Amino acid sequence: MQIDGAVAAVFGGASGLGEATARRLAAGGAKVLVADLNSERAAAVAGEIDGAYVACDVADADSVEDAVAAAAEFGDLRIAVDCAGIGTPTKLVRKGKPTALEDFAKVIAVNLLGTINVLRCAAAEMARTEPVADGDRGVCVTTASIAAYEGQVGQVAYAASKAGVVGLTLPVARELAAQAIRVVAIAPGLFETPMLAGLPAPARESLIGTTLHPQRLGDPAEYAALVEHIVVNTMINGETIRLDGALRMGPS
Repeated sequence: MQIDGAVAAVFGGASGLGEATARRLAAGGAKVLVADLNSERAAAVAGEIDGAYVACDVADADSVEDAVAAAAEFGDLRIAVDCAGIGTPTKLVRKGKPTALEDFAKVIAVNLLGTINVLRCAAAEMARTEPVADGDRGVCVTTASIAAYEGQVGQVAYAASKAGVVGLTLPVARELAAQAIRVVAIAPGLFETPMLAGLPAPARESLIGTTLHPQRLGDPAEYAALVEHIVVNTMINGETIRLDGALRMGPS
């Protein structure tokens, strides 16, 4: 799949991993729709990359359907990347009482159901197109996390939601193979994103100390580079790729 001339939709594209991806795809010649809850920031990013933007909540069915339709106005949708997510801490029990179920539901709604929402809408749109020269109709890239494998204390909902993204990747790739649509998940480790930016300096240093090599937080540009490679390498399909510098998280 060639990036140059393709239409791409990046969900959660206004910051962090999504912003880096939107910029990378645009630099490669794609027409990029930046879809994000933060419409002001999405507009700013889109303006800088000669793209377009929409306000979008990945947990809302109509919102994602509208975003995909907006992307398709520019031509055949070939690339969909979902970087939207939240990492609100959740423990089962707090101060001796069960944590409110709604706290878990919100994280799962955004991270897992939001991923399914993006996949269902993007796949339906891609299936309407004609395959390109290499046989692809499109490629969907989702964002899991190494927490899917080594979730820490306080990550009940987050780890479960990201494990769900890992678990659905192969079944969805198998389903969409008949339409020549590829599905790949990336499981990042610790990256320099807004989710980590708010941590106190000691906490950040502690996290960096758990990494192996390179001993630093990941650069969102490195995530974007992997997205780029997934798009152009047609043999990558149905897989979750860890992007973590060999980090294996401890229990806390």
